[in-house]
Amino acid sequence: MPDVHAWARGRMVAALALIAVLGLPGPSAAASEERVPALDVVLTISPDGTLRVRETITYDFAPGGGHGLVRRVRYRHGDRLYGISDIRTSSSTGAPARARTLKLLHEVQISVGDRNRAVHGRQAYVIEYDVGGAFTPLQGRDELVWDAVGTGWEVPIGEAAVRVEAPVPLRKVSCRAGRRHETTPCLRDRDGPYAVDFTQRGLRPREGMTVRVRLPKGAITVQRPRYAPPRWAGTWPGTAVLALALGSLALTARRPARRSAGVRLVGAGTLLLAADAADDVLARGLWDFALGDLVLAGLALIIAGAGVLAAHRHGPDHDRSFRTPQDGAGARWEE
Repeated sequence: MPDVHAWARGRMVAALALIAVLGLPGPSAAASEERVPALDVVLTISPDGTLRVRETITYDFAPGGGHGLVRRVRYRHGDRLYGISDIRTSSSTGAPARARTLKLLHEVQISVGDRNRAVHGRQAYVIEYDVGGAFTPLQGRDELVWDAVGTGWEVPIGEAAVRVEAPVPLRKVSCRAGRRHETTPCLRDRDGPYAVDFTQRGLRPREGMTVRVRLPKGAITVQRPRYAPPRWAGTWPGTAVLALALGSLALTARRPARRSAGVRLVGAGTLLLAADAADDVLARGLWDFALGDLVLAGLALIIAGAGVLAAHRHGPDHDRSFRTPQDGAGARWEE
């Protein structure tokens, strides 16, 4: 009976919100440590392929209070990129809910709260955002694999509920909870042909709930997946140049070039590194860089220049060159 299931779920979410508003202790709530007693996630699949996410997070702060919470959402898995956009936050308990975002490594960190205002006890937050390029086109189907809870939580989660909604009937939907190699099936409850509910109790820190949805071709419009260049994009020529630079250190120590040449080499190498990094960062963000042949060439120049400078710093008076006169009268130093 889909209407009964929807009614029961709505009452459960409303009860959790009421508990948070009144500040009443939840089931098995620990009074001395931070935890998430309840986390409710709704994943709505749009006809255009966008995944719309709504997370209702009930959070118990430590006795000393806190300044909000941080939700970490992965936007990169390997070389696959997902667009996290239209981030919105609020609080049903009146807690500060200003959102600050930061792209760090493979995650978008959503900080909700106020650095200058502490909150105490139990608070409830709502985080909403859109995920673009979430579906992967495969032979005969389009597939979504998404960790609805996230494995970035440093505190335990008492009870997590994940609801998947789609504009077409959901026939192949599954969920597994836990860590990457230690998962268990989630408790499942169907709410009509267009929605499926999953629940899981007692999630430990860094355990998530990964949902897999398979839709037939043409059921929705699937956006073309985006991929970032691999972190290592160097080829054999670039690697060979870097190896030659390392090999030149021994020769440089015996017969160093002028110190000014070392300075120029380091400067040129630094410019190459900056140019290559800036090209990637401006196009895709701070952490979406790739090490290619241009970076390897820059490193080679820096290594060679550093070798020249080190030879002048630690050797004898290398600013003078040793010359043997043509007349055979002996060796002399020439400035």
